[in-house]
Formats: sequence, structure tokens, C-alpha cells
Amino acid sequence: MSFRKIFLLAVVALGIAAFFVFDLGRFLSLEYLKQSQASFEALYASQPLKVSLVYFAIYVAATALSFPGAAIITLAGGAIFGLWWGTLLVSFASSLGATLAFLVSRFVLRDSIEAKFGNRLAEINRGIEKDGAFYLFTLRLIPVVPFFVINLVMGLTKMKALTFYAVSQIGMLAGTLVYVNAGTQLAQIDSLQGILSPALLGSFVLLGVFPLIAKWIVGLMQKRKVYARWASVKPQRFDRNLIVIGAGAGGLVSAYIAAVVKAKVTLVEAHKMGGDCLNYGCVPSKALIKSAKLAHQMRHGETYGLHSTTPTFSFKAVMRRIQDIVRAIEPHDSVERYTGLGVEVLQGYAKLVNPWTVQIKLNDGSTQTLTTRSVVIAAGARPFVPPLPGLEDSGYVTSDTMWDKFGELDEVPKRLVVLGGGPIGCELAQSFARLGSQVTQVEMGPRVMAREDEEVSELARQALMKDGVDVRTGHKALRVENTGGMKALVVEHAGTEERIEFDELLCAVGRSARLTGYGLEELGIPTNKTVETNEYLQTLYPNIYAAGDVAGPYQFTHVASHQAWYAAVNALFGDFKMFKADYRVIPWATFIDPEVARVGLNEQEAKEKGIAVEVTKYGIDDLDRAIADSEAHGFVKVLTVPGKDTILGVTIVGTHAGDLLAEYVLAMKHGLGLNKILGTIHTYPTLAEANKYAAGEWKRAHAPQQLLAWVGRFHDWRRG
Repeated sequence: MSFRKIFLLAVVALGIAAFFVFDLGRFLSLEYLKQSQASFEALYASQPLKVSLVYFAIYVAATALSFPGAAIITLAGGAIFGLWWGTLLVSFASSLGATLAFLVSRFVLRDSIEAKFGNRLAEINRGIEKDGAFYLFTLRLIPVVPFFVINLVMGLTKMKALTFYAVSQIGMLAGTLVYVNAGTQLAQIDSLQGILSPALLGSFVLLGVFPLIAKWIVGLMQKRKVYARWASVKPQRFDRNLIVIGAGAGGLVSAYIAAVVKAKVTLVEAHKMGGDCLNYGCVPSKALIKSAKLAHQMRHGETYGLHSTTPTFSFKAVMRRIQDIVRAIEPHDSVERYTGLGVEVLQGYAKLVNPWTVQIKLNDGSTQTLTTRSVVIAAGARPFVPPLPGLEDSGYVTSDTMWDKFGELDEVPKRLVVLGGGPIGCELAQSFARLGSQVTQVEMGPRVMAREDEEVSELARQALMKDGVDVRTGHKALRVENTGGMKALVVEHAGTEERIEFDELLCAVGRSARLTGYGLEELGIPTNKTVETNEYLQTLYPNIYAAGDVAGPYQFTHVASHQAWYAAVNALFGDFKMFKADYRVIPWATFIDPEVARVGLNEQEAKEKGIAVEVTKYGIDDLDRAIADSEAHGFVKVLTVPGKDTILGVTIVGTHAGDLLAEYVLAMKHGLGLNKILGTIHTYPTLAEANKYAAGEWKRAHAPQQLLAWVGRFHDWRRG
């Protein structure tokens, strides 16, 4: 803590101490005020300016130091100065004092509070930035809420001091008038409670509620304005309660929820049910990873006391197995299943004609038009293809198209270039290298998996290189050349150009939301890489929602399902209750070997956001089960609030890291700390014990050494 903070704290502490030591509270009683009213009035009559200034200074100081008795001082203002001059003095003095208290709280307390509760405070600050002045005004209208508490709490936020002062000046005026007016009738007041009668309190509550009602009316007017150009086409009756566009994870869950609550719902999908995850992403890639891992284990059989052998296989058989797995899971997402659940499934292209009408061009060539109260857009995302010269003529594949094209190959691609160093690129690069491809991975940035901590990125790079991947970071792709049937990617590195020859090029540089082709442009729904939504997942039109990759900010199947609940429930029941999408605890994993899994903050993000954390790390190389499985590499890294067991984030690197992470996701979701994990019995020998041992490392670091020293002396004494 800086000297200035210490000095300010000392001044405040001395002021508070003086208040109690000298019993200044006796001057802030109704009895004292009544007894001294005549003398105060005489003094004011003889020296009006001096008395006014002294009163003003006392009021500012009392409010700034959050002393009790502001109500008495306000009554005194009315008793001495009368209604109008008293109101003027009190209004400005109270607002100035409140602002000083606000600034003291900000200067002395905010940094330490942010260090401990950075995530929660960030969420509050977002709300303050949007509606802070409005809610402060509402609170100021209700004197039941202690104003000194409001001053101190608001100081912890990022509200501007000028905004705080202006809103306080206006918001406290009603309460100031009531108390100053009561002060003019001081002789008739028996107690402070008598000032705020039930009827008057009720009036204040109504005043406080009025801005909320006003906000609702403003919202209603804005809603009418948004829909104004469509007012003439709004149906009197609707064919459906909900229409869902897209049958990926977000769309399937939205439609399922609607069917469960007996809403009439139509799900529209132009291509394959199950979306990208089932057909091109999560499912086929994990099947490929499994085959590649087995091939890797065969090559390293000596690790397990077996003979190492070079795996012989048909690449077509590997790809056929992947398609068999997709087909085995397909019934979970099939038309038949959802039809059986009560969902109408239409296969075709949906387009929003107006906010309540969807035109569907069916795959059989016919067209159907339906009206609906609400819409959920769950159109997903597609692989992003960079505008590289020559790329279109190279026969490149993406994580979507590779399954069909590679499924026709008799052998694994001999020379494969993987463009991109993110999770998808790393997973596929390692898998094809393990199956025998000569893989070159090209990443423009300085490291692969750049969203992870540097040590995690480095471990990932080492794992890829160990499996034979030529990892080239800091290489910028310039163009693709195809001369005489010889294809090459030209890259720039350290100011020079290099050629990387290939047989196949896999483009894995990210995914972009599907934003065109279904009416967003015609309706004027704003987009910026994703469909713009509010915290309830509503678009510009309150009855049109978006969920999943098309909405962002995360492109995970489990987040799409998570958002779908909010979108569907808000769409069906939003007139009664709305739910804000909750992104506080979002896990994700990259399924390279060793796996990388994370939830909450990592060190890199904590540093960027200025959040103080304590880092506890447990090496999996010390775990019995990992040693027995010859998988003794990786770690569990836990970030906690300094000095507390509150979990802010966890990164796990190691075998089955994605599965191990679930315990921490549960703990963070329900506010359980490391002590709870340490006190939970974990089966021996399992990988899950790594979580308990990580908690044990934290506990060991916080052992009460002084107490243990005394306990040691106690045992020495017991031995005589």
C-alpha cells in the first residue's frame, strides 16, 4: 500500500476515533438539537454567512467520513435556515460529502477488492457501465437504503465521479426536502421514526419503483420503434410458438426444450442433423485421434514391455471406422428421434421474411411459409479460409471437407501441410503424423495454442515435434504455387521466403459464423463477426434470439447447448421472466496427447486483466496411476485468490485432462474451494487423485507454521 493511501486511511481513522473518543455523537441527537435550537437560531441571525459555511463544512465532513447522524444534521438545517436555504445547503453538502466518501473508497479499497474479486467486479462494472446511473438514481430515491453504504459500494466500481455526483445531487433531493421540511417543524417531532411514517415510506418506495416502471415503458416504446416498419404484417395468430434455424447442438437443444414444455416448434435444417460437431468436428476428430493414438502405442510397445511394431493398416478402413462411429451416434440427433419428441423437422433453407414469418425452401423444391411468435437462430459456423493467392486452385481441404476427400484415399497423405496452430490444427497435425504423414504445421504467431499459458504452448509444441510434426511458428503464409503438378505453400519467416511442398493442404485457421442467406441483412439485424445479441441472447428484435457459434463468444458444442437453454426459455417465457446467459464457468479442452483442459482464468489472462492470483501446481509425474500407465507427464495448475482456497481457474495438462477437469468445473460452479476437494475421498489408484494432491499442495503452502512449532513443543513436553 502506497504512502498516500496509508496517510488517507490514517486521517479517516483519526476522524472516526475522535468522533467516539470525544463522544461527538451526543451532539447528533434529537434532544440536543431541540435544546440548542434557540441558540443556533440566534447565532445564525448575528452571523448568517459564517454559520452557513461552518454548517456546510460539518455536513461535508460527516458525510465523507460516513458518520452516523446525517439525518439529525439535515433536521438542523431546516430548523436553523428554513426550508429553501436549508435544502440548498444540505443538497450540495450531502452530494459533495457523498462524492468524497465515494473517492476515498475508490482510492483506498478498490485495488484490493479487485485483486480478490476481479471476476465478479468485472461483471458488476459491465452492468454499471450500461445502467449504473439509472440504478444509483433509483437507490437515491429510497432513503430506507443507507446512503453511506451506497457511497462506499459505488466507489468500488468504475462509475465516473462526475456521474456519481450529478445523479446523487438529483436523486437525494426528494429525501432532502422531506427531512429539511421536518426540521422546520422541529418542536413537533418526537423521534426520527416519526418523520418516515409508513405512508411516507410507501411514497418513497413508489418513487424508487417509478424509474423501473419508466424504464419498462421506455423499453416498450423502443420495442414498438424497432417493429414499426413491420407493424402492418404482424400476424394476429401464429402457426408456431418457436421456429429454430439450424440443427446443430444449439438448435437441437432449443427445439428439445420447446417440445418438452409442449410448445409447437419447428426445426429447420438444410443439410445434416447434428451439425458440425457430429458430422465434421468433435465426433469424427476424436475417432481419428483414437486410431492415431493406438498406432502410436504400437510403435512404442517397448514402453509397455511389449515388442514395438510398425502398424500396418488401410487408411480407407480408418476413415470408414470414423464414418461408422458418426452413423452410430446419428440416431441421437436424427429426424426420427426429434419427430418422436414432438418437434416438426423440416429439411430445407429457412429465411426470415419479417420478425414473425419464416419462409422455408424445402429440399424437395417446394416452399412453406410459417408464422411464429419467436425464432432461435442456431446457424453455426464454417471454417474460415484465408484469401491466399493460389489457394482455391490447390485442392485444399478444411476440417469440414477433409472427411469425404480423405475417405477416398488409399493411403494417408504423404506430405501434409496444416495451416493454423490453434486447437483444431494441433489435434489434426498430431493425428496424421502418428498415422504416418509427413506433417508441416504453419502458424503465423509466435507459438501454437496462443490462448494458453506459455508453458502449456511449449509443452504442446514439444509433444507435436516428438510425434514428427515440423512445427513452424512465426511463419506467415503468402501464397500457394502449383507448377507442373508440384504444389507448394510459400511462407515468409524472418524476412525471407520459404517453400513447403505438399500433397494435401489442410486449412485450420479458425471458424467464422454463418451470417448470410437467411434474412439477417433484410431485417437489419446487426452482425460483427457474430450475430449481435444482448445478455438474454436477443437480437435487435426481442423475439429473435441467437445461440451457439453464430452468437459467440465461445465456439464450443457444450456452450451452444448451454446458450440454447437460455434462448429457448427466454423465447417461450420471456414475457414473465428473462434469464441472462451465464458464462462464469466455461470449460474447454484440446485433445492432443497429452490433453490440455482449462476452466476459468489462466496465468496469462490473470496478468492481462490485472487480477492477483496465487498459483499452486502439482506434477502428474508423481502420480501413482499415471506412472503405472506410463503416462507420467503433465501437471495440474490451480489459480486461487491469494491467501484463500477460492478457485479462479484451473489448467490441466496430461492424459484424460478433459475428464479430470470436471471436478473443478463443479467446484467453481457451486463455490467449493480446494479444502472441499482435499476433504473428498478419491479412489486409489486413479488419475483423479491428481486433483486431491493439487489441493494438498495448496494446503501445505498454507500450513500454520507457528502453530505447528508450538504443537511440536507440546509433543516434546509429552515425551518428558
